[in-house]
Amino acid sequence: MQEVKEILLRLCDEPGTSGDEAAATKIAKSMLAKDADVRRDVLGSVVASMGPEDAPFHFLIDAHIDQIGLVVTQVDAHGFLNVAPCGGVDARVLPGSRVTVYGKEPISGIVCCTPPHLSGGKESEVPKVDAIHIDTGLSAEQAKAWIAPGDRITIPAPCRELLGTRITGTALDNRAGCAVLIRCVQLLRREPLPIRLTILLSSREETGGGGAIAASYTAAPDASIAVDVSFAAQPGVPETCTSTLGAGPMIGFSAALDKVMSRELVEVARSQEIPYQIEAMGETTGTNADAIGVSRGGVRCGLLSIPQRNMHTPAEIIDLQDLENTAKLLAAYIRKKCQEVR
Repeated sequence: MQEVKEILLRLCDEPGTSGDEAAATKIAKSMLAKDADVRRDVLGSVVASMGPEDAPFHFLIDAHIDQIGLVVTQVDAHGFLNVAPCGGVDARVLPGSRVTVYGKEPISGIVCCTPPHLSGGKESEVPKVDAIHIDTGLSAEQAKAWIAPGDRITIPAPCRELLGTRITGTALDNRAGCAVLIRCVQLLRREPLPIRLTILLSSREETGGGGAIAASYTAAPDASIAVDVSFAAQPGVPETCTSTLGAGPMIGFSAALDKVMSRELVEVARSQEIPYQIEAMGETTGTNADAIGVSRGGVRCGLLSIPQRNMHTPAEIIDLQDLENTAKLLAAYIRKKCQEVR
């Protein structure tokens, strides 16, 4: 698991809010370039390729590389920043949080928080994201010289190891999925591939999925598997929609997914003695699998999800065992497709 841990920590060290993923994609490109042909497409997604271009079967694996954050909408007359959400930020964790504003240079800031003594008994009420302010300590004149509307903001929380094989930090949704894809490529690096394999680290998932929509249309694969995170069991979360942290990847079953592929993933996991869990969804999945599945004339699509706690907060938690086992299952499934082609 050391390999996937090192990949994950390097990816999470770099910022990459939706539509501004350049720092994160630079690191990802450097890691994939050792084993595949890599480029960055028009929308900022990393697209890597392995295997012959004229192969009879084209398989795409996807994980989104962007993270949630904020965007500056205005610098007010007192130097405070007004903001808007860039993705599904959890407003409950924002008051009092430290942030980094990516202006002309990275600038530290604090989300303003009304003291409980002055809240009039409303300290439990959470303001909407577009109602909060950020204090950088700069005057209005200084702030406007260094920060402009459109600049991105992240809530930095460097990854830290918890007990055992668990990691906490920010951007684990979905750098964890990206780490799985890069680790999968490592597992396949010495094997000749009779199929065309496209590795997509897609942009803009948190703000509509534009990266996967564009890249999957261009790639025109025959089949695809998306890798993302999903809900792990924790206090206050219904058991019916969660899985167990550390118990293996979640294999998706949904109306938006190809049922045969989902069953094949289960069969491969069993045959390789890879622990797995089932995630059943009645409609769409809320991942890039929804968009990839309807690209062009349609793409057979499966979904593997990594259990995660505290999603969309700076304190997300994953288990490295789940990442390694997801990578092993994905690699084993690709080998199965290679055998079918041979």
